Amino acid sequence: MSAGTVAGGPASIAAPPRRRGRGLLRRHSAMPVVLAAALLGTYLWVRSSPLDDIERRSLNADTLLRLLGRHLELTAVTAVVVVVLAVGAGILLTRPALRWLAPAATSLANIGQATPAIGLLVLLSIWLGIGFTTAVIGLIAYAVLPVLQNTIVGINQVDRSLVQAGKGIGMTPLAVLVRVELPLAVPVILAGIRTALVLAVGVATLAAFIDVGGLGELIVTGIKLQRTSVLVTGAVLTAALALVLDWLGGVVSDLLQPRGLD
Repeated sequence: MSAGTVAGGPASIAAPPRRRGRGLLRRHSAMPVVLAAALLGTYLWVRSSPLDDIERRSLNADTLLRLLGRHLELTAVTAVVVVVLAVGAGILLTRPALRWLAPAATSLANIGQATPAIGLLVLLSIWLGIGFTTAVIGLIAYAVLPVLQNTIVGINQVDRSLVQAGKGIGMTPLAVLVRVELPLAVPVILAGIRTALVLAVGVATLAAFIDVGGLGELIVTGIKLQRTSVLVTGAVLTAALALVLDWLGGVVSDLLQPRGLD
């Protein structure tokens, strides 16, 4: 074996990860720049505008951080519950014994999105009372469908010959699920989670109508009191948060995607 062959071996092995890293950087580098420019432009516009007492109280750093933290709390709790419930239910509904229940479960999950979000939150607040838990339940009902549906689709689209090959080498059904089906279904499942996150961020703005807070409070204040700077700030921050979470979901999806699929 020549020295050139030996020297070239490690480089050829290490090259694919480097190429993958460069491709990941190219695909995901534009969004942070665009978001930073949009946020900076909004900040400079608000900073240069004459603000009255109401606008100054709504747009000070403490208020913005409090409302952003509340919005993130709503979104995070919703996302965790949705992932646990929807992914777990999706896995169960792809097992042979329960597969016949999948259409009914999907139709049931669709009720949340079929109902107007503000109407759903108002009905839940009448039934359960106003509060954080009511808002989270409404967000879960609205965001569960994409994750449930994508989990079922992602697992069902795995090549059956791979599943049979796993069973043929002595894997248990649980091992086939964990080592064959779920890894191949990850890109589809993560796409559903990204959709659910964006939906949760958007619908969480309506939680302000049931006195839960969040960035929707800025939007409601801006509309009610006709303060354009407050309204625009709330809208831009909400959109930026949704796009950041979607961007992070895209990065995670690319990182977790099986090597043979990129």
